[in-house]
Amino acid sequence: MISKLDLTDIQGNLIRAYGRASFQYARYVFFRVDGARGAEAREFIKAITKYITTSVTWGMGTDEVEKPLATTNIAFTYDGLEALGLPRASLFGFPPEFAMGMKNRKDILGDDGPSAPERWDKVWQGDPVHIFISINGQSRDALEQRYAEIMRCVADSQDAVCIVAGHRGDDNDSLDYQDASVIFENGKACSKEHFGYTDAIGDPVFEGMPDAEARKDGRGKQVANGWEVLAAGEFILGHLDEAREYPAAPEPFLLSRNGSFMVYRKLHQNVGAFNKYLEQEGATYPGGKDMLAAKFVGRWRDNGAPLVDAPDHAAKQVWDAKYAAAATDEAKDRMLSNFTFDDDQDGGKCPFSAHLRRVNPRASLQTESGAFDTPGALANRRRVLRRGLPYGTVEHPHSDSGEHGIIIMMVSASISRQFEFVQQQWINYGNDFRVGNDKDIILGNHGSRHPSKAVIQVAAASDSAPYFLRNIPRFVETRGGDYFFMPSMTALRLIALGLIDPT
Repeated sequence: MISKLDLTDIQGNLIRAYGRASFQYARYVFFRVDGARGAEAREFIKAITKYITTSVTWGMGTDEVEKPLATTNIAFTYDGLEALGLPRASLFGFPPEFAMGMKNRKDILGDDGPSAPERWDKVWQGDPVHIFISINGQSRDALEQRYAEIMRCVADSQDAVCIVAGHRGDDNDSLDYQDASVIFENGKACSKEHFGYTDAIGDPVFEGMPDAEARKDGRGKQVANGWEVLAAGEFILGHLDEAREYPAAPEPFLLSRNGSFMVYRKLHQNVGAFNKYLEQEGATYPGGKDMLAAKFVGRWRDNGAPLVDAPDHAAKQVWDAKYAAAATDEAKDRMLSNFTFDDDQDGGKCPFSAHLRRVNPRASLQTESGAFDTPGALANRRRVLRRGLPYGTVEHPHSDSGEHGIIIMMVSASISRQFEFVQQQWINYGNDFRVGNDKDIILGNHGSRHPSKAVIQVAAASDSAPYFLRNIPRFVETRGGDYFFMPSMTALRLIALGLIDPT
């Protein structure tokens, strides 16, 4: 039996992407705890708890609450939980990858060369970060007001908790926090990122989410007769997952239930290298630069039209007309998300190295019809929730200098089975897609020592030849991050009171 989610107990950024809910500005702040003053640090947690935003719906149903001007959420590293005095028995129950932290998983993640930890922002050097607090505001004023309230709590802790500075800013400044925001075009907020692609499309939906049934097409799991929502336990601890099991979690049950794990990554975008390479290859690619850009990701840059439904310029015009005529935002979202690769098994529409196909291959990894009872069985357990916003502005589109990129936070019940698997096996390796060690064109850790290639496939019945991309530069570099545990409201209060008891 499917249990109803307690939205009052689940942190809000787990259920909803704030950027799509008119929270256009964000600030990410990191703290360190004085381990010798755990009791005073827990008082800080207690003071912060009143600001934490839950998943209760805004203006809907019996749980209706007023939409806040700013949201606040919190998460902890393994070292942070230890510094706050969690019992050893509880700490031992956390997964090993969480205990190790992102820096120590660099070989699995492919964080090498310009993405190596020694080149990350200073905030990630030296002693470990303990606490992450995110603020999302509908306006800059609302964000600044909430930040001031949090900093008053920090001051009240009398150095039991201190901010960790070292975020790289313009002119190599060292900042106290990482700011992010939606990108504005002609003064109007848009859903673009710095390479020019329409972003934030197709996030998973799962049991218990508000309106999940209405949004499941293309966002849930592919089944024989359409789509179903994913199991809540793929993203939230204490609930059944796709294997009809409870995810591995620490004791006691109240510590883990309704919590989740969050991967925070700061990714710098080499906009100059991207633009140069696109111009270079677009000049010889038969479909031209715009279509080649779509082939890199699997979506057209202007509005996110999926290549499987709009594989060429003529089909794109038809798709655009239908999209413009769609009566509701829900209908538009369905056009962006509700597709499969069933009619593109040869990659002639969406290449096997396109970013969209790598991070969510849907049922396309099943090469024999009927091999699994659930068509998407090989992909359903690898899904992650994506949160975050772009940071910085691109002052010089033909240069890789400057501070701009994306802050991405990936939420799931298992860091290793979901995020790390996708990063290692699908982004930086292509064997599951039958393309050897070809990487994800956009996110792959391309290097000069062993130059990357990728094939832009064509349909099996086509008279055209495949197009080969060679010497792909690294478009995205890791600038820092770590693994965090995002507790429920119940667990957060227990941590603040020092009442976690695994016996």
